[in-house]
Amino acid sequence: MTKSFIKYAACIVPLTAVFAFTSVFEGAIKGKVVPVEGANMVMAISGKDTISSPITDGTFFLAKVKPGTYSVWFKGVAPFKDTPVEGVAVVEGSTTDMGEIKLQQ
Repeated sequence: MTKSFIKYAACIVPLTAVFAFTSVFEGAIKGKVVPVEGANMVMAISGKDTISSPITDGTFFLAKVKPGTYSVWFKGVAPFKDTPVEGVAVVEGSTTDMGEIKLQQ
């Protein structure tokens, strides 16, 4: 029984470690747009990484974001313009709250 336990542990422990560290290396971005109907899509861009999400009831949440600094773009719905926010920092294992974003007309 000891040998089979050691074999089991030798397989499971490394796999558990891989999955545990995978989620730690990601972050998220959240916030709210005003007015609620002013934008329908948000995108976070950093180098070759682009993440997008719909905006629902004025709120947005971008998950699985790699740590780094992002330009976040809000796709305006007429008469509102596309609105960029530069320098949004994402830290691993944390959610960056952008707060309330006022859209431009």
